[in-house]
Amino acid sequence: MFTEPKIDTRAALPYLGIRRRVSMGEFGPLIPEALDQTMAWLDAEGIQPDGPPLIRYHACPTECGAEAFVDVCVGWPLAKAVSAPEGFEADTLPAGRYASLVFTGVENGMAGNGVLIDWARAQGLQWDAWPLAGGEGFAGRVEHLIDGPEDDPDPANWRNEVAIKLDH
Repeated sequence: MFTEPKIDTRAALPYLGIRRRVSMGEFGPLIPEALDQTMAWLDAEGIQPDGPPLIRYHACPTECGAEAFVDVCVGWPLAKAVSAPEGFEADTLPAGRYASLVFTGVENGMAGNGVLIDWARAQGLQWDAWPLAGGEGFAGRVEHLIDGPEDDPDPANWRNEVAIKLDH
């Protein structure tokens, strides 16, 4: 269900997506909608994604429940930065050291994040993050959707990587 956490150094990663502040209850429907809209714009511009879809977490709540809010951008990584059209966010995940693991099954997303956070705490690692009212902001927190409906119709089989940038 979860791979062993690891630390690696990553290059900066430009991306284009749709950013929203949504409740956890609204989060699921945002993903396919944002991916489809972003891909439609990329296709119209003749731009190919440079990897699997991603979800960048700009801010996460302290307590996760259906009414908790996340500030996320759902989109596609790119080989080079682009200018954001209206309604989209073009940004770059910063380069640096990231702790990561892969979880299997979309229903294991919160648990996978928890496993990584608990592991990092046990290792004495600190995130490149800052406190916000009711939550935490992140310099680089991302999930890469490695598998999806094109690979297997059952979301219980999809693999996702969660990676969080470490402080130094």
